Amino acid sequence: MLAQSRLPSFLLLLPRLRSLAPGLAMSSATGTVTVQQPLNYRAGARVHPADGGQLEEVFEPATGRVLCKLPCSGEKEVDLAVQSAKAAFKIWSQMSGMERCRVMLEAARIIREQREEIATMETINNGKSIFEARVDIDISWQCLEYYAGLAGSLAGEHVQLPGGSFGYTRREPLGVCVGIGAWNYPFQIACWKSGPALACGNAMVFKPSPFTPISVVRLAEIFTEAGVPKGLFNVVQGGAATGQFLCQHPDVAKISFTGSVPTGMKVCCNGTRVFVERKILDTFTKEVVKCTRKIKIGDPLLEDTRMGALINLPHLNRVQGFIKQAKEQGAEVLCGGDPYVPDDPKLKNGYYMRPCVLGNCKDDMTCVKEEIFGPVMAILPFDTEEEVVERANATKFGLAGGVFTRDIQKAHRVVAALKAGMCFINNYNVSPVELPFGGYKFSGFGRENGRAAIEYYSQLKTVCVEMGDVESAF
Repeated sequence: MLAQSRLPSFLLLLPRLRSLAPGLAMSSATGTVTVQQPLNYRAGARVHPADGGQLEEVFEPATGRVLCKLPCSGEKEVDLAVQSAKAAFKIWSQMSGMERCRVMLEAARIIREQREEIATMETINNGKSIFEARVDIDISWQCLEYYAGLAGSLAGEHVQLPGGSFGYTRREPLGVCVGIGAWNYPFQIACWKSGPALACGNAMVFKPSPFTPISVVRLAEIFTEAGVPKGLFNVVQGGAATGQFLCQHPDVAKISFTGSVPTGMKVCCNGTRVFVERKILDTFTKEVVKCTRKIKIGDPLLEDTRMGALINLPHLNRVQGFIKQAKEQGAEVLCGGDPYVPDDPKLKNGYYMRPCVLGNCKDDMTCVKEEIFGPVMAILPFDTEEEVVERANATKFGLAGGVFTRDIQKAHRVVAALKAGMCFINNYNVSPVELPFGGYKFSGFGRENGRAAIEYYSQLKTVCVEMGDVESAF
């Protein structure tokens, strides 16, 4: 263990975060809240990584300030976390589904009770508006409640065989599962992965994005407070190297990854391509531009803010680069697209931009073909149903697509033809935990949420029982 003085510190403006999770040291001598804490979680406690090497700066998107310097976990720390999970798995996997159910319901209750504190923590580290963060936290506790309800119902089946013999199946946990999260929904993704994993009797080691390392540690504490065996849910921190140690560990039974295509398979539901029937193109475009200009940008902790900051400066520059390239390729910026500096001086170094609507777009433009992962909408006209389905499917991604129409028969016909794992009719980007979530093609494989996730976090064992004499063929 390193000395206490070596532990990373959070530096947060006092007005921005009035209270943190219980048990964290706080002081405010100079108008800031200084929280000294390690950001790993192992065997039921916050720990400094045993082999913490390089330090990565973590920023508050709204202000550009450094929140902390994150010590990345190396191979030794990853192994300790996996061994901690293995030990807890032996206890948790032997508990009944109803026993696991009660613990998970308690974790959901704690999250629901601390909704505001967790959402605030998420907003400070992530940059999205507090309005959105609250929705994410609500989805998180609902996820744990849902899988708690399924935990007690997990079962195999009995099959009658000839002569009084029979067979049966057992649904068994996998062991130690690894969850690797993304920066866009840090707390929610951790719940989406841990909910079904724990319900099935598994243990988990979770690595959040190095851009958003804070709130998942709070989830680990909540699981411990709720009564899971110490070590059942561990957190390691770091980037690609830490993730590689996790993926290559021989004691890891499953890896669930959410991130970018170059690293894995991409999950992103942003509706960046909007195909509009030509006869309503002008009217639609005017309304979209009008509504986009009204979006309140600024401090994500303010109640009326609807768009906060992007995650970091390199990502802001990347999105701006897409817009610049779109203009060079002939697209027209109908509104936004430029950097935005809020009036509040403490936000002057934040990573803000005005949401952008692009017109005069063509299917072969980079802004249409690639995932921008930012507030940019490309409008494309179409003439026929067959044409728009073909063009919509002409992409290497396939996570989500939506149809808005008063013709309900057309709506069902189009979504049946879309090559996307998530389809919406007259709404968009809603994620009820009861429904499976996942994509086609380069948008990944496997499913999170719904009963389908149980299939991915458990395995079936078949047992064949002979009730008569055993005959030998030899």
